[in-house]
Amino acid sequence: MIILNDFFQNRIEEPTAFTIGKFDGLHRGHELLFEDVLAQKECLPCILTFKISPRVAILKEEDRNLITAEERRKELERKGLEYLLEIPASEEFFALEPEEFIHILYDHFHMRYLACGTDFSFGKKGLGNVELLRKLSKELGFRLCVEEKLTDHEKEISSTLIREEIKEGHILRVNELLGYPYFIWGRIVHGNHIGTGMGVPTINQLPPEEKLLPPNGVYVTEVEIHGKIYHGISNVGVKPTVQNQGPIGVETYILDFKENVYEESARVIFLEYVREERKFDSLDALKEQIRKDTDFAFRFFNHRASEGNSNP
Repeated sequence: MIILNDFFQNRIEEPTAFTIGKFDGLHRGHELLFEDVLAQKECLPCILTFKISPRVAILKEEDRNLITAEERRKELERKGLEYLLEIPASEEFFALEPEEFIHILYDHFHMRYLACGTDFSFGKKGLGNVELLRKLSKELGFRLCVEEKLTDHEKEISSTLIREEIKEGHILRVNELLGYPYFIWGRIVHGNHIGTGMGVPTINQLPPEEKLLPPNGVYVTEVEIHGKIYHGISNVGVKPTVQNQGPIGVETYILDFKENVYEESARVIFLEYVREERKFDSLDALKEQIRKDTDFAFRFFNHRASEGNSNP
């Protein structure tokens, strides 16, 4: 996948099929649009979205994203997108008149197909709408596909709804809305090695500040390393029994994996909530609880296997 980051200077010379949006979370509603552009075999499938900037300052929960820039790039590449036009949210871009914006897409990026939702707005002050797009598509000669909003249990599927469900810890509901299990992706870092000393070696990750995490607690997970999926049990939080401070991290005990993977990257996939994070009186009490948590995970995976469910 080719990544472009300058709306005013970059060019694409071949016919393209575009969809445009923030695409936070890449949920089921977004997937409809991706399928539309991927189906246009005579055009290169392209996405225009905004750059997710890493933030250093402490963020409020509502400012955090369902997906990081790196996670989004990896997932879009998996889907087969040819071009990602990932642009900064600049004053110059937002000052474009709606007609000017579409003309640049048509002239500079050879847009010959556009897929969008019924509430799509664009250009200066968001004045561009689907009605204007229909007019411009006839004038310029590109094809337009307008998708109705996808709903689930009579609610529109949106990044805002999914964000609310994550904050409540409703992992099963989140995964239904996304169409895939929620995940964090990142480098494996060294922890304090307490787990190794207790016979349950773990991998540790420190998600970026801008990533929205589920509530602190223990979750049944799957872990993807080098393209292979393993079973796991993960703790989101600060590990209060051994440190009780520092940044929120994700610590995962992989049930069927013993290799040294420090400095490698892993994708931790959230499947089921187990319990809240809590502080134990001793490491022995913590070890006993880890045993109970892993037993829960084994039962979860055995039950899923008996029902014939496959890995995501």
